[in-house]
Amino acid sequence: MRRQQSVLLSCCSKMITYTGKCIPITRGGGIYQEHMNEALERLNDGEWVHTFPEGKVYQDDAPIRRLKWGTASLIVRAPKTPIILPIVHHGFQEVMPENYMFGRRPPVPLCNKKIDIIIGDPVQFDLPAMRQTAISESRNAKFPTSGWPSTPDGLDEAAQKCLYSAISEQIRAAMDRLRSFRKKILKS
Repeated sequence: MRRQQSVLLSCCSKMITYTGKCIPITRGGGIYQEHMNEALERLNDGEWVHTFPEGKVYQDDAPIRRLKWGTASLIVRAPKTPIILPIVHHGFQEVMPENYMFGRRPPVPLCNKKIDIIIGDPVQFDLPAMRQTAISESRNAKFPTSGWPSTPDGLDEAAQKCLYSAISEQIRAAMDRLRSFRKKILKS
């Protein structure tokens, strides 16, 4: 999935997006936007869906912040729990640096740059147990309401937010371990 800014995409850009099987996600559109339903349909059809739950492009080696809940919502809403492979990469910031010349990106991607891509073991989720924990925790949680619909299994908005937080944290921790692993193997 790729983020869609509130700018109109050109015809060429739209063609590249859709032939590349990208799903444009509207920034700030929430986890129940139309395109998230399209991603869910693809998961239901057994297709691969690659998400970027960080919600932004990282050009530095800072710790991964709290992940966005879109990926977690897809996991919960899918009739069959999808296989989640954590993937981290490093080096793309050298291919398209934000401050290349005069504080701007280069006009074309730079060549001969090293890119590391690390793929971790599948992340397992015990969703029934996580749902029960989320229901218990949500009784005491103070989340602002946004008018989310209840899930088919009856989770209200507060329970969904607790569940999405727990799933997102598990994915974030897996990504953090992969980043640490990459740093460790580069030192040896």
